[in-house]
Amino acid sequence: MSQFLRFGINGVAGAGADMGALYLALALGSGPYLGRLLSFLFAVWVTWRLNRRFTFRATASVWREWWRYLTVMLGGGVINLGTYMVLLQFLPEARWAPAVGVVAGSLAGMTFNFISAKYFVFRELHD
Repeated sequence: MSQFLRFGINGVAGAGADMGALYLALALGSGPYLGRLLSFLFAVWVTWRLNRRFTFRATASVWREWWRYLTVMLGGGVINLGTYMVLLQFLPEARWAPAVGVVAGSLAGMTFNFISAKYFVFRELHD
């Protein structure tokens, strides 16, 4: 349970990084979908660094671990980005709408991402 709590706290930091990167991308002229793709990738990198430090024990190969983490987070990313895109279709065009989409998407993908990280990325601890 404490591992899930730490994962959730890291997820909040990741959502903050995601939103910051999204609004930066929007300010630089990207649209809400390309900007979200870029911000999602940045958030995955941030949460990987936090989770390998504070939630799970790091595995032997940093490079292999990063690619495994990115790969399994893509599953949660489909849930996350799908939620974001659906909400943007229904929310009014407002400055706050992308932030709501990021938060809702992050929550929607969190359980999938936790299970994937615990049992597929950092699995050496469970073998």
